[in-house]
Amino acid sequence: MKAHRFFIFTTIGIASIVFAVVLYAQKIDFFNSLDLKLKDVRFRARGNIEPDKRVVIVAIDEKSINELGRWPWDRKTIAKLVENLNFYGAKTIAFDIIFSEPSNAASDKALSDALQKNKNAILGYFFRSDGEPPSKEALMLLEDARIKIVKATGNVTEVPVHSYPAVELNIPVIGKSAKSMGFFNIIPDNDGILRSANILMLYDGYVHTSLPLAALRHYMGSEIVLEIANYGVDNLLIGKYRIPCDESGRLTLNYYGRQGIFKTISAVDIVNKRLKPDSLKNSLVFVGATEVGLSDLRATPVDPVLPGIEVHATVASNALQKRLLIRDGRVIALDIVFIIVFTLILTTSLSFVRRTLFALLFFLTTLGLYYITNHFAFKYYPLNTSVLFPLISITLSYLGSEAYRNLIEEKHSRFLKKAFTSYVSAALVGEIMKNPDMLKLGGEKRNITVLFSDIRGFTTISEKLTPESLVNLLNQYLGPMTDIVLKNKGTLDKYIGDAIMAIYNAPLNIEDHAALACKSAIDMLEKLKELNNSFKEKGLPEIDIGVGINTGDVIVGNMGTDMRFDYTAIGDTVNLASRLEGMNKVYKTHIIISEFTFRHLTHLNKLNNLTHRVIVQHSSNSSTLYLRELDFIKVKGKDKPVTIYELSSTMDEAVAKKFEEALMLYRKQQFKAAKEIFERLESEYGDKTAGVFAERCDEFMENPPGSDWDGVYVAKTK
Repeated sequence: MKAHRFFIFTTIGIASIVFAVVLYAQKIDFFNSLDLKLKDVRFRARGNIEPDKRVVIVAIDEKSINELGRWPWDRKTIAKLVENLNFYGAKTIAFDIIFSEPSNAASDKALSDALQKNKNAILGYFFRSDGEPPSKEALMLLEDARIKIVKATGNVTEVPVHSYPAVELNIPVIGKSAKSMGFFNIIPDNDGILRSANILMLYDGYVHTSLPLAALRHYMGSEIVLEIANYGVDNLLIGKYRIPCDESGRLTLNYYGRQGIFKTISAVDIVNKRLKPDSLKNSLVFVGATEVGLSDLRATPVDPVLPGIEVHATVASNALQKRLLIRDGRVIALDIVFIIVFTLILTTSLSFVRRTLFALLFFLTTLGLYYITNHFAFKYYPLNTSVLFPLISITLSYLGSEAYRNLIEEKHSRFLKKAFTSYVSAALVGEIMKNPDMLKLGGEKRNITVLFSDIRGFTTISEKLTPESLVNLLNQYLGPMTDIVLKNKGTLDKYIGDAIMAIYNAPLNIEDHAALACKSAIDMLEKLKELNNSFKEKGLPEIDIGVGINTGDVIVGNMGTDMRFDYTAIGDTVNLASRLEGMNKVYKTHIIISEFTFRHLTHLNKLNNLTHRVIVQHSSNSSTLYLRELDFIKVKGKDKPVTIYELSSTMDEAVAKKFEEALMLYRKQQFKAAKEIFERLESEYGDKTAGVFAERCDEFMENPPGSDWDGVYVAKTK
């Protein structure tokens, strides 16, 4: 059954995996959007991280505007800003500003001269969907900004990067003085959130670089190499450093935190030289607006109003720190691995779980393990793995497993429970629920204790009652007796008319099964007193019972046919227990156990050999039971004799000691002396068993058994 269940749950897992992988491959907008939202949460869960200290933002902010005047400033002021940035040691200056219109000649020349002096400025420009074509001189400058090293692999007919038909450029007098140019178009996702930056764009058949990519080319002193395959961008390199953009030239941004996470300096502090010397030594400086009325504010996963200049700074810092989020074939493969591994971990675990609460805990644990693994891969490597699709697979496998368990297994379990609860202990029902294979035909050899109980004179009682009254009496008797068996971890084997057969240590392992069977017998007699009081009040006859208990090896299991079978035990051990129950009529006792049960009690150290006292601990209660040796008999149908003992909860130890003394004399064939003790026990203490032995002594005195007599009494009845 376990293998079958494992197979079913694994199949559910595989089906969930296939569904999630197909969904993943289809790239359905709804699910992709939801995945992106979950990735946004991942940024917030990670918290802020430190950007590269070499990347600095010089902000055209409220402070600068208050001191230098409203924007746009005179280009002489911008020229002074450029000169002072170089004075403070800036290595590369990138402008998130376009100088597309001429101002006065002197101001334009001042800015041109400042840019020409150090040749370390990267100017921005803007692609448009429509507009006037730029001048030839401006277009010639744009040619110098495009990627010059392009390698094509295979039959490449087009480059699938974003393209625009028009462009807005800097005026030639300023543009020619810059080191290079880069576009600063920012294109958000369909939901308006900016998660990726277009670092490559197509214009007039050529691939151009973004402002931060152009700035990195100058800062790192290496040329950009673009490798294109028939599916799109295959590789993008700055020197030996690979930029992990996707096939369409988009780069997923690894944001550092909310606005202000980068080192930011007010432009006015640069213009008025308020910094310490070398404050910007070896820095990559981005110049742009952050003042709310000027800046290009963008909604991002970490901040709903992040200035565009910080987006450019993020790209540069990601590259310099090698923190660029990786989203390539390896990450796609890892997504598939996550879908497979975590789903199979859950389903294989659930195949061993039966309870809803534990299944839920395994599900939540698997989700937690997946979240930690995904978060670790994102934070430390960093890999832009999917969040949603493994969650879909894990959740579907859990729901599928629970549906199977509730609709199929639980329905079957409810049927089994209903069928077996009435005569099998709750613990056994639980075992059957866990392993229904127990109900298959077959048996095993097992050491158990068997209990038989029977109503004395039941035939006479039945003759005095109507059938309805008889059934009512039996039901009132059998119900409580069955409860006692189940309470003491026994299994109700069967009812045989008014008789009860119960077994202990099958199919559950119970170490002290002999003691619990003995306690069941005592509990039955105690309960019988209450029942007889009830019967007397109702006008029903009082009843008496006898109990026989034996311990030994049997064949236990489901016996019968495929159509109908019972869980039962067969063997000599069962037959002897039945015979011992009948011997109560001979010895005028209520409970008789065999020497094998007696030995089992001794083996478990349950027995005090001096007083024949048994201490039975069950749940939170303990019971004291007493034993005395009765006889050495050969029951009907058996050739081998067995020692038998009487079990009681109210035995007088002084009486038991005297009985043992008389029994020893009896076995030594000192029948006269033994008889005197037996008669005294009967007359003074009402010991009916002693009276039986007194009569037997009379018989042996009249007909001596002979010198070879071994003390065995041969039973003449069952």
